[in-house]
Amino acid sequence: MTQLFKRHLPDILVVLAFVVIAFAYFFPADTEGRILYRHDSSAGRGAGMEVSNYREKTGEVSRWTNSVFSGMPTYQSAPSYDSQKPLNAVTDAFHLWLPENVWYLFAYLFGFYIMLRAFDFKWYLAALGSVIWAFSSYFLIIIAAGHIWKVMALAYLPPMIGGVALSYKGKYLVGFLVTAVFAAMEVLANHVQMTYYYCFIIFFMVIAYLVEAIKEKQLLRFAKASATCVCAALVGILMNASNLYHTWEYQNESMRGKSELVKENSANQTSSGLDRDYITQWSYGISETWTLLVPNTKGGSSMDAIASNETAMAHANNDYVGIYQQMGQYWGEQPGTSGPVYVGAFVVMLFVLGLMVVKGPMKWALLAATVLSILLSWGKNFMPLTDFFIDYVPMYAKFRTVASILVIAEFTIPLLAIMALAKVIEAPKPEKGKDKMLKKIGISFVLTAGICVLFALMPTLFFTDFVSQNELRMLGQIPQEQLNPLLSNLREMRQAVFAADCWRSFWVIAAGAALLVAMRMRKLKPVYAVTAMALLCLFDMWQVDKRYLNDAMFVNAEQRTAPQPMTQTDMEILKDKSLDYRVLNLASNTFNENETSYYHKSVGGYHAAKLRRYQELIEKYISPEMQKTMSAIVEAQGDMSMFGKDVCPVLNMLNTKYFILPLQGGETMPVQNPNAFGNAWYVDNVLFVNNANEELDGMAKIDLSRQAVADKKFEAQLSQSVQQDSMAVVTMTKYAPNHLEYEAESSKGGVIVFSEIYYPGWTCTVDGREVELGRVNYVLRAVNVKAGKHKIVLDFHPQTVKTTETVAYTAFGILVLCLLVIIALYFKRRK
Repeated sequence: MTQLFKRHLPDILVVLAFVVIAFAYFFPADTEGRILYRHDSSAGRGAGMEVSNYREKTGEVSRWTNSVFSGMPTYQSAPSYDSQKPLNAVTDAFHLWLPENVWYLFAYLFGFYIMLRAFDFKWYLAALGSVIWAFSSYFLIIIAAGHIWKVMALAYLPPMIGGVALSYKGKYLVGFLVTAVFAAMEVLANHVQMTYYYCFIIFFMVIAYLVEAIKEKQLLRFAKASATCVCAALVGILMNASNLYHTWEYQNESMRGKSELVKENSANQTSSGLDRDYITQWSYGISETWTLLVPNTKGGSSMDAIASNETAMAHANNDYVGIYQQMGQYWGEQPGTSGPVYVGAFVVMLFVLGLMVVKGPMKWALLAATVLSILLSWGKNFMPLTDFFIDYVPMYAKFRTVASILVIAEFTIPLLAIMALAKVIEAPKPEKGKDKMLKKIGISFVLTAGICVLFALMPTLFFTDFVSQNELRMLGQIPQEQLNPLLSNLREMRQAVFAADCWRSFWVIAAGAALLVAMRMRKLKPVYAVTAMALLCLFDMWQVDKRYLNDAMFVNAEQRTAPQPMTQTDMEILKDKSLDYRVLNLASNTFNENETSYYHKSVGGYHAAKLRRYQELIEKYISPEMQKTMSAIVEAQGDMSMFGKDVCPVLNMLNTKYFILPLQGGETMPVQNPNAFGNAWYVDNVLFVNNANEELDGMAKIDLSRQAVADKKFEAQLSQSVQQDSMAVVTMTKYAPNHLEYEAESSKGGVIVFSEIYYPGWTCTVDGREVELGRVNYVLRAVNVKAGKHKIVLDFHPQTVKTTETVAYTAFGILVLCLLVIIALYFKRRK
């Protein structure tokens, strides 16, 4: 054990250094008990409040919530399964039980270090590689934004790839264990998009290993390693069977699945998944790619005012300060951004050097992945390739924000950079005056530092404008004679910002190149030179990261955990003690916020993958009805009893009992809707149609309070209804998010429509006998009952959860067994 400790002492010290670095970055907030205020996390509290309260009250996890979008599964908003508990314990141990935020950064550092050590890099090279990867700006920006699932997914991917590397080196058992553990943690992180993107990296790396195996005639070893990785991945996947299965099931019903509608703009529609415009809305600009080298190529964050930039304001005309306080620092082509993707100026130089000094198929694999990542990040700016991937590459059309595929380049660039540095260290000492390595260092310096100088001296030669099209549209109302001098001054300010960052990158590259040359000329020992490079890169990237994740963003813990303040409007609505009704907030960005859901069951909400049919209902009916309703309420001075149920029939069928209206000064007021249909109602007849288009369009042609329209595939479940008597009634008697009970009475029987969203997995019993639910009015549940008085129960406790939990526990048992075998073999070898 003593020898083992001595051998790994440098590794232990590096890990301790990572802990110190992670604590230091978040100092002093992490010592003062302050926590990061994240918009996405804060907004998500409302969406999860109903399920959280239900769990606190009953101890049960509800797989359904009615708090957003009139109802949806919680599979992707609050996934929680008992089989995840062992994995959660493993992840906590991997994080060393460090505090929030601190462990995010530590996991980045530690995970990449594990991978580089698996690649057999020396400890000090692995430490440098971990620093330059972990401090890539995007990784800190997503912490600030609250994309924690994405943070976790990115942190666990490098060590998983390290397990793959161990397998292809012939260390099958250890490779299997490492790959399986981190594959399980990766899937647990629940960010399929990041995992999917990194599969491209693994694909290219496996091709590189195959080429090496063919050259070395080691195809059998390649086959064994590949089988090891496949089996390990399978175990990791099966350990997350519950989450994966229900995510797959949900995506088929969500916006990420294929629409049943045939749309007029068929060119924008994909064969499966999101529309092209939605997929490519956040596309990286072609010229914006230079942020990899110069972070302020497009000015930084759109959420920070340009007036807060000292360099910009040093060139500002004081007459326009008021306008500059309203304008963001970003001037790129995306709708907005929290910050650029910056991998480090000196890192880019090492990457370029790697293209010259690193040999073998792995270099070409990393280069191919880098180029592909950059080209795909351009999205709508490079549609031929984007269209090809959307149409022909499986699952690509399921994901939006194509700019985020740059996470591939953020991995491959640092990895090739470290490979280059290793080559410089390993290269034999040359004869005097014949050092080809120094020449290649000089070429890489010119190609990177030289570009920075050219950009700084002649920015307008390489970049056509420093004002975005969005800003030009926004400023278009200003008279031309006032607009021209404003734009001229704005361009001058932004050119100054850009030039300052170009010079900054130049000096970082110059300092790094000087260390490289000193090490190559044997003036500095490799361990000292690499340590100095690590400090240089840390200084460089730390400064950039602090622009987007800094101490000012931290608040007292009470501010994030305190209940959302209850407004007078909330209190008025909550006086209604009815078991179930919905609220539509017209005083907010209805479909981009979850604050309303904190106290109410909202018609609106925010989720990146809402149910597809509900989104289509929003586009076709709900959004137009919102505008129509708002105008009608204003005209009627808040008295909805003055207009009929034909003003907002779809909102009425969703049981929208209250509207929240905006008033002057940011105040709001509630307006009760007397025309809401209630929790359930009998209909006189059901019109059966042939397809989704006819079903959606048919809703506008009928009285939704008395009729319903359904796809003919539900004809067997619903059959034909009959003319109802005026005494037919359905009353809700019990409510829980996943369990609803009703009493229904009718002398004729027929179809009952519920103001609840249809989704596979909901079951229905009538007087204790299971009856199959149908779907009507595009999104609602319905059931056919006989005449008389009946008890109807709708329940959501999917049996698939029990089945997949059994599979997950079995896979975990296999992993534990493999770990015991490795331990036994280790002690047997020592003995």
